[in-house]
Amino acid sequence: MSFTDDIHVGTRLPERRITAISADHIKIVALVLQDSNPIHFDLDAIARAGLGDREINQGGATMAYVMDLLAEWAGTRSALRSISCSFRANVFTGDDVVVGGEVTAVTEEGSIRVIDCDVWADVAGRRAIVGTATVALS
Repeated sequence: MSFTDDIHVGTRLPERRITAISADHIKIVALVLQDSNPIHFDLDAIARAGLGDREINQGGATMAYVMDLLAEWAGTRSALRSISCSFRANVFTGDDVVVGGEVTAVTEEGSIRVIDCDVWADVAGRRAIVGTATVALS
């Protein structure tokens, strides 16, 4: 019996915890992406915007934690066919993020199992990201 034989509607993906998002990581991602939005690195700008007193993680970086979970679960990044997410809450410096998912459909395409999932990223008791993803497992 293979890993894919155990997958059915309702199968939960193993949760993954990202501990204490760091300001340095947020700033490095902003530099790499050439993201000049000051909410990622300027505490004064964050306060002026009424967003608190901590740097805010890029939504795409938080979504990448979900994508990492899917790749780890599937065994390869190439298994990810699609992902669509809605950003619902900010992730701040120091926050822990828990990502997870649940299988919503399983179909066969020849020797490939196509798995649809609901996915999410939780922070401080709220859903920062909700979405769907499709992975293809051989």
